[in-house]
Amino acid sequence: MHNSKTILNEYIEVKESPVHGKGLFARKDIPGDTLISVIQGEFIDEDECVRREDNENNNYIFWHSDTNYVDVSNNLLRYLNHDCNPKCYVEELNETCLCLMTESDISSGEEITIDYDYEEIYDYCNCSKCQSKNTDNE
Repeated sequence: MHNSKTILNEYIEVKESPVHGKGLFARKDIPGDTLISVIQGEFIDEDECVRREDNENNNYIFWHSDTNYVDVSNNLLRYLNHDCNPKCYVEELNETCLCLMTESDISSGEEITIDYDYEEIYDYCNCSKCQSKNTDNE
């Protein structure tokens, strides 16, 4: 039998998400200010980032410093979904290391999200904050 859950580390696993497709979920309670995962992938420059986004529809790239990006398309962190009230954030520890950190306490079973923080995402966002804002504007 196929297991629908994929375990990334002791804190998170991949499951079907009510936000979008698959998402990352807490396997257990996680306190605030906890390092969940180091964000690893291929380091690329801005030109290559734009090329991959435009030509390959690759949206699994994290910004890192002024000129570098990390492509996580071959990493389970690609399932990290957007929410305007995120559970986590990405922290740049140094020139070669990004980390996924908890913003606040996360309960076992909760989806782990970040704010993608680019303008276009808010036009398509399905989070509860944006849904209620769109309902209020109707």
